[in-house]
Amino acid sequence: MVFLFKLVNRKRKIYLFGWDHVFLKQMESSDQKYVRSLIAEGEHQALDFKFEISDTRKIARTLSAFSNTVGGRLLIGVKDNGRIKGVRSDEEYYMVESAASLQCKPEVKFKSRNHMIEGKNVLEIYIPQVDLKPVYARDEENRWMAYVREADQNILASIVQLQVWKEAKKTRGKLLEYTRREEILLGYLENSPDMPLSKIQRDTGYNRKELVTLLTKLVLFDVVEMRFSNGKNIFHLKEAPGQ
Repeated sequence: MVFLFKLVNRKRKIYLFGWDHVFLKQMESSDQKYVRSLIAEGEHQALDFKFEISDTRKIARTLSAFSNTVGGRLLIGVKDNGRIKGVRSDEEYYMVESAASLQCKPEVKFKSRNHMIEGKNVLEIYIPQVDLKPVYARDEENRWMAYVREADQNILASIVQLQVWKEAKKTRGKLLEYTRREEILLGYLENSPDMPLSKIQRDTGYNRKELVTLLTKLVLFDVVEMRFSNGKNIFHLKEAPGQ
């Protein structure tokens, strides 16, 4: 009887081990499909590949850009061409944690997840968009700079973008004052859409500070739309202001 009991237990252990093995295989297969589907998207506004992390300040720029735009995901252990190389997840995680807490202001909150793909570990970092912008990252000269994400690039936020973030709460409950200054600028944008700040300044004759103030106000009141193109903010009238 004792021998039979031990044998049953041994069989049970073998069965459980076999079930765990199948379960892990299924999990790995699910992870592979998920990660490969992300890789198939290629790098874009909300997805970035990193072969490894060797500089916390560089990764802080990506954390800032994702936080200030639409959020995004980092896949660490994946080369720019989508090839999976794998990483030591603990080391990479602590590098991201250090960048988020020491090289970003305010600290960036993120979620992480490990994926095992063909015996190689890929670390996924998810960074949500923040409500209170901007999130700054420390540069090589210890200056706090804010970044935004355009396509697959991290770009310094423009002076107008910084002012829009700064003034966002102050405009609540206010009315747009429409003067000759606004009329001239809106007339210009109607005839010359998608122009950068420097071009608008040259053509209209406004000084830089005055123009930044006007554009900030018109963007906040949803009359003018601001977007990035080739690394620069460009401005144009909205077809249906306020929508």
